Amino acid sequence: MSRIGRLPVAIPQGIQVKKEGRTVIVSGEKGILEEKIHPDMNVIIEEKRICVERPSNDGVHRSLHGLTRTLIQNMITGLTTGFEKRLEVVGVGYRAEKKGKALVLQLVYSHPIYFIPPEGILVEVPSPNSIVVKGISKHLVGQVAAKIRSFQPPEPYKGKGILYEGEYVRRKAGKTTV
Repeated sequence: MSRIGRLPVAIPQGIQVKKEGRTVIVSGEKGILEEKIHPDMNVIIEEKRICVERPSNDGVHRSLHGLTRTLIQNMITGLTTGFEKRLEVVGVGYRAEKKGKALVLQLVYSHPIYFIPPEGILVEVPSPNSIVVKGISKHLVGQVAAKIRSFQPPEPYKGKGILYEGEYVRRKAGKTTV
């Protein structure tokens, strides 16, 4: 049996969970999240917990068992505490600032980059060298952080660019003269 899939998901106070067809809907004071569940997985919603069961011991069903449980747990975690990703802006002249809802990035280009985050995502700039992406959907927070990082990924020679906090950039040696 899947070690992760067999664990029940606790439903904290203030969170409502319901199942409509193949969709599991989790709502709380921070918002509402929905996730479509594979038709082979059986989600049982009890009073204070959610259990996920699988029909057989096939490899596909075993992998879907843990995935389904983790997706439901991530929805509940997002509505109780939320998710965040931190990015660092490294380089001379590289900086980030917030103008209204838009994130303005000054990178290697001749023009600033304006990025407007999607609905449900909050982007904060505590300093010109750091960006914090917050939200209730783990998938959407990671996707927005990856999009911001894609504007200028870190390069291996000087390490300049946008990188995740704590990310290690393996450095290459530059050209040598004879």
